[in-house]
Amino acid sequence: MDMLIEILPFVAMMLVTGVVGGILAGLLGVGGGIVIVPVLDTALGFYGVDSAIRMHIAVATSLACIILTSISSSRAHHAKGAVDFNLIKVWGPAVFIGSLIGAMAASYVDSQVLSAIFGVVALIVAIKMALPLDNIIISQDVPRGIVAPATPVVIGGLSSMMGIGGGTLSVPVLTLMNQPIHRAVGTAALIGLLISIPGTIGFIVSGYSDPRLPPGSFGYVNLIGFALISPVTVWAAPIGAKIAHSLDKRHLSTLFGGFLFIVACRMIYRTLGA
Repeated sequence: MDMLIEILPFVAMMLVTGVVGGILAGLLGVGGGIVIVPVLDTALGFYGVDSAIRMHIAVATSLACIILTSISSSRAHHAKGAVDFNLIKVWGPAVFIGSLIGAMAASYVDSQVLSAIFGVVALIVAIKMALPLDNIIISQDVPRGIVAPATPVVIGGLSSMMGIGGGTLSVPVLTLMNQPIHRAVGTAALIGLLISIPGTIGFIVSGYSDPRLPPGSFGYVNLIGFALISPVTVWAAPIGAKIAHSLDKRHLSTLFGGFLFIVACRMIYRTLGA
């Protein structure tokens, strides 16, 4: 009974994380990791998990959850005609490779470095999305040809290191390339699947023999967190997608930017306070 009472706060935190993460996944195309990572990091710290691997576990578990969330979210956006499959054909292989590289690289860096990367990248993206910069573009369309793989490789690599589905980076990048925000969000949801699968595999392999892992771990993926969060995010993602298509372009961008700003400040504070 005492053990049950002790674990109840963790269970409640994971379920709430799943609901919020799922709604944001559908709403913003972000895969939910932007919520899951900082909450898991906090929860694992509360239960005494070694700070040196805490962020690795949070990132890896987030990526595992995003596999199911991305499927649910992208299906909902596809029903609205908001997934660009031609772009997926161009970016898909590069995103996949970048994600695998990022996951393997993340296993060799300190937990605080992952926190810093998460916070700084999220802050830059938040400023871009929150400000009224909708008319600023860097190209009239997504680049093709020999330079096409560069952007998705970077997005895949950084996203897997941060434990996010890619929408945090691909949505603002696609809008800078003159893509409509709703289509960018819908396409980002599917990009999240191409990031989460190789990213999860990379973290499982790299963390498989780490003796500091808490119970219920498969590599750096915590199966308890995965089992509690992923079903709820799958249920909530279509709700977020429905909300997204009821909002106008500026409201959606501002909402995205405001939320990211809060999360970025929290992660930067965690890094500086360590």
